[in-house]
Amino acid sequence: MEAHVAQQGMSLEASQARLRERPLLAQPITEKCFVWVARGLLVAAGVALVVLVGAIAVDGLTRIDWNFFVSFPSRKPENAGILAAWLGSVWLLVLTIVIALPVGVGAAIYLEEYSKKGPFRKLVEVCIANLAGVPSVIYGLLGLQVFVRALGFERSIISGACTLSLLVLPIIIIASREAIKAVPKGLREGALALGATRWQTTWTQVLPVALPGIATGCIFAFSRAIGETAPLITLGALTYVASVPDSIFSPFTALPIQAFNWLSRPQVEFHRNAAAAITVLLGFMIIMNIAAIVIRMRCQRRQR
Repeated sequence: MEAHVAQQGMSLEASQARLRERPLLAQPITEKCFVWVARGLLVAAGVALVVLVGAIAVDGLTRIDWNFFVSFPSRKPENAGILAAWLGSVWLLVLTIVIALPVGVGAAIYLEEYSKKGPFRKLVEVCIANLAGVPSVIYGLLGLQVFVRALGFERSIISGACTLSLLVLPIIIIASREAIKAVPKGLREGALALGATRWQTTWTQVLPVALPGIATGCIFAFSRAIGETAPLITLGALTYVASVPDSIFSPFTALPIQAFNWLSRPQVEFHRNAAAAITVLLGFMIIMNIAAIVIRMRCQRRQR
C-alpha cells in the first residue's frame, strides 16, 4: 500500500515537472491570461463604441426633424438640411448595386465553377486579394483619372458609383467565392450525374445554397460603400448642392461629404447638423446590416 502511494506521488511530481518544462505559451496560466485579456479588450472596445455612438446620437437627435430631411444646405445652420445629401447617397447606393453586384457575383461563379487551376487563376486571385486591402483614397484617385477625366463623366453620380463599385468588387468576389466554395461537392456531382449541365447545376443547386452567404457579404460591402468619404472627396464631389439629382450625370453630394463639410466649420450649430447627418447615416447602415441578417436567416430556414 505504501509503495502504491509512493508511486502515485512520484507520478504526480513527474507530471508537474513536465508542466514546468513546457514553454511559457503552452502553460495553462497563459491560456487563462489570454482569455481574460481578450474579454477585457472586447468590453473596452464595446464601451468605447457605445460612448462614441451615444454622444453623436445625443447631439444629432435634437436636430433631426422632417424639415431636416426635406431642406437643402444653407448658410444658416437652423435652416440647413440633407435633402440633396441623402438623395445623392441613395443614387450612389442603387447604381453601385446595379454595377457591382452582377459583376462581382459573376466573377465569383466563374472562378469557382468554370475556371481551371493554373497561373492565370492564381494571378487573378492574388490581384483580388491585394485590391481588397488597397486604401479607399487610391480608388478615388483612380476614379478621378479614369471616369472623370478619361471617360468624360465629369464629377457626376455615375463617376462616384463606378468608383465605389471598384472599391467593393474585391469584397463581393471574396465573400461570394467563400459562399460558393462552402456548398457540398455532392450536390454538384448528383446534379451532373442526373444529366444536368454545368450551368443548370450552378443555377439550380449551387446558387440557392450559397445565397445566404452571398447576400450577407454583398450587403456588408454596400454598407461600407455608403459610408465612404475619402474616394468621394478625391473624386471631387460637391459640398454644396442646391438641387435634387435627376440623372446619372447630375452633380451630387452624399451624407459623408455633407457631414465633413459641416464639421469643417467653426459654428457649434453646424457641428450639431453634422452629428445629425452622421446619425442618419448610421441608421442607414444599421438597417442594411439588419436586412443582411434577416435575409440570411430566412434563406437558411428555407433550405432546412
